[in-house]
Amino acid sequence: CLKNFFDLPGFISILQEIEHQKIRINAVRSDKPSPFASSLLFSYTGNFLYNGDTPLAERRAQALALDHSQLRELLGSANFRELLNPDVVEEIELQLQRLDGKLTLRDADDLHDLLLHLGALSREEIQLRCDQEAALDDWLESLLASRSIIKIKQAGEERFAAAEDAARLRDALGIVPPQGLPHAFLETVEQPLEDLVSRYARTHGPFTADAVATRLGTSQQKIRDTLQTLSDRGKILAGEFRPGGSGREWIDAEVLRTLKRRSLAELRQQIEPVEQEKLQQFMVHWQGVSRPRSGLDGVLDVIEQLQGLPLPFSVWENQILPSRVKGFQTAQLDELCAAGEILWQGIDPLGSHDGRISLFLADRFELLKVAADPIEDEIATATRELLSERGAVFYDEILRAVSGFPQDVFNVLWEMVWSGEVTNDTLTPLRSIRRKASQSLKRPHRSGRNSFRTRRRITDPGAEGRWSLVESKCFTSPSTTERQTALVSQLLERYGVLTREMVAGEKITGGFSALYPILKAMEEAGRIRRGYFVDGLGAAQFATPGADDQLRNVKTGSSRDAKTTIIAATDPSCLYGTALSWPTDDGERSPQRAAGALVILRDGKLIGYLSKTREQLTTFIADHQPDRDHESLALAESLADLAKPGRSMMLTKIDGKKPDDTDLKLFLEKVGFRWTTKGWLHRGPKDRPETDDA
Repeated sequence: CLKNFFDLPGFISILQEIEHQKIRINAVRSDKPSPFASSLLFSYTGNFLYNGDTPLAERRAQALALDHSQLRELLGSANFRELLNPDVVEEIELQLQRLDGKLTLRDADDLHDLLLHLGALSREEIQLRCDQEAALDDWLESLLASRSIIKIKQAGEERFAAAEDAARLRDALGIVPPQGLPHAFLETVEQPLEDLVSRYARTHGPFTADAVATRLGTSQQKIRDTLQTLSDRGKILAGEFRPGGSGREWIDAEVLRTLKRRSLAELRQQIEPVEQEKLQQFMVHWQGVSRPRSGLDGVLDVIEQLQGLPLPFSVWENQILPSRVKGFQTAQLDELCAAGEILWQGIDPLGSHDGRISLFLADRFELLKVAADPIEDEIATATRELLSERGAVFYDEILRAVSGFPQDVFNVLWEMVWSGEVTNDTLTPLRSIRRKASQSLKRPHRSGRNSFRTRRRITDPGAEGRWSLVESKCFTSPSTTERQTALVSQLLERYGVLTREMVAGEKITGGFSALYPILKAMEEAGRIRRGYFVDGLGAAQFATPGADDQLRNVKTGSSRDAKTTIIAATDPSCLYGTALSWPTDDGERSPQRAAGALVILRDGKLIGYLSKTREQLTTFIADHQPDRDHESLALAESLADLAKPGRSMMLTKIDGKKPDDTDLKLFLEKVGFRWTTKGWLHRGPKDRPETDDA
């Protein structure tokens, strides 16, 4: 293995040249790894954890693009009083002081080693670390007689110290060593007080300068100066560390790393992994589907959580926003666009009458927008120059300024929209394209009493509003680190609990491996938690504070009281098809996250999938009774609720078979479906004949 993967002969040759002083070594301490070291570290992560996401060269480039100094500035310093676990702090302090019972004294040599490790101790302090009290005095006498240890007066009490510390105690604290010590133990020490303070820091948890001064028996000012010197060298750190403490504290850098590592490990183990159905139920609640908002503030709240998510425009207006905002009206989006509160960016077209777009809050647009892919075309170049010079302009002005046939200009303009290069100050053009495919354009469309008949000669549907370059909406150019950090924060706000599979479903460049360094830095700063929250979704799971508790406390009702929810298959709150697999048997065709398709959930469990035509149903009903009857009835009632006033509900196939050949037909008939020659029909409320009961 060493010969195949490592240049072991070359390594031995370098070591030999160092030994013969042909190669000189200069020790350099840097705040961040060198490009070479970064590539090695990231290569390890990529090869063993995230192999296959992107090519190795691209992963290395992504790692080097991150500025870890700027990342620390963006995330801020950790609040260690909240991050560190008090039980862990106590446990580590006992280990450092050898009071945990694991390294008790067995003989005189162990006693000498203890004094070298901890410094001068009184007999009572030594006794706490020794189980053989009867032998302790004999050990002390033998060590004193052999001049291996010395007896001194320090901080007003009698203590025992290793003879190797005699010169250090003399030069730092003025303690006169006893006669008869070897000359080697009495040579002048260059930095005696720094050595004593460093040892104190290595063997204690968070401490104050007063505590060190009291222990060593010297002035507080000398200790503060020494601590500052050690801090400048990076050996110890200053801050607020101890949970429940107050004031400025100090801690050894390695001790702090140990405390952070064990505290984070404790946090990760506090939550038991939940079933995947609970994650789905949690997501419906987290994204506000089960508790809709209202008004313009409600629309802004939804966009704030989902901004940057590419979804078909038809899904945004017909399913996503109506499911989260009570009484949603498309005019609310136009009002927010006109007020400059929200912006939109085209991602890619879906046929000739729809396309995926992302909505953004104006102040987050430059951080979360997708990089544009400019169109190379004469008309596109002329349009780009016009918009760059004039800003937002109407389509009429574009036609007058750009030479070309009107239809060619129109088509190129929309190509620039779907490439993410051009946007509009209203969403009306997107609605017009959808309407154009299904409605005659001989008469002007009237949507209400406030509609009007245009007086303009050029009235191409899809050309309304003012067009502008996406880049004109951005006033600064954020760095890669700022963009990645903003993206991670947005994903955490959207999902609460973030897994590798969710990131993969977002189609993010670089995948989960590109975001992992930021997630790790956020965890170390105490901003998020890492743990195994959901069973079966891998170990790399992160949660915002409070989201993990909500996930754990998700309550599943009884089979009779479970709640049923209908959402779009493309809705981000629907995890099936992305983070969760479709619950289909082997060999069956899985459902798709298609625009217009619906999923029916019952306390997070998928019980039905309705195709985008609303005529074909796939069921996922339990095999055992009585859950089967309860789920079948809940599914039938949900389908009946889809029959709107003036719009009937027709089922032509269930699980690939005629509905009349399935067990579900009894429940369909119970909720109002009737058999026809085409399938099972449920008429909308206004289509039903009135009865006395009505």
